[in-house]
Amino acid sequence: MQIKLLRLLAFLIIIVPFAGCSASSEEKKSLTISAASSLTDVMKELIDTYESTHNVSIQLNFASSGKLARQIEQGAPVDLYLSANQKWMDQLEADKQIEAATRRNFTSNLLVIIGSKSNNELTSLQTLANLPPEAQIAVGEPESVPAGSYTKQALQKIHLWEVIEEQLVFASDVRQVLTYVASGNVSYGIVYRSDAKISDQVRVLTEIDPELHKPIVYPGAILSDSTHKQEATDFLNFLSMKEAKEIMKKHGFQS
Repeated sequence: MQIKLLRLLAFLIIIVPFAGCSASSEEKKSLTISAASSLTDVMKELIDTYESTHNVSIQLNFASSGKLARQIEQGAPVDLYLSANQKWMDQLEADKQIEAATRRNFTSNLLVIIGSKSNNELTSLQTLANLPPEAQIAVGEPESVPAGSYTKQALQKIHLWEVIEEQLVFASDVRQVLTYVASGNVSYGIVYRSDAKISDQVRVLTEIDPELHKPIVYPGAILSDSTHKQEATDFLNFLSMKEAKEIMKKHGFQS
């Protein structure tokens, strides 16, 4: 009996260190992603899907693309940046904040005008000119919010920006525009089609002709000082796969 006990103890002494090494090697890798606020809902589903089959824990940071870019410039610890336009990605690339070779477009979107459920007054972007002076229209701040920049381009293209500028209410991101309309604080708002799908308090009144503004594409890139570049690369590759494309399409994005 004593011999058997001694053999068992010897066996345990040998395997325990190896078991410890195995557990350590299975620790989850971490990944920090800064993503445009218009990606909030779709990213949550994408992350759930991805984490279920990958040994990685993903932290998300949402804000307007401009705000996120400024955070990165100020040294925010980010591995992967997903923008809602090319402008801010261009700026980070010029400053060598991203690995240019990793940059790629992974989805696209459309702009729409939204109103309350009972609202059916607008049939096109041009009909904003027919609104009474007291009607307010929420849009993203053009200097920092890509949706606001695209909106301004479209309104300037049809010579309507200066006509309705005093009726515009500027928001810090597209989700704030959605909130303004859903709460009834403003009569109308201009958001991405994907944003309009998440609220049952608003309805899409009309789509904005994409020919009136620059293409709405979402670029992603790995940060130059990322400490988890392989994990970031793997996730960026995932965004181009069929499974991810189907999720994005379900949320209103063009894949």
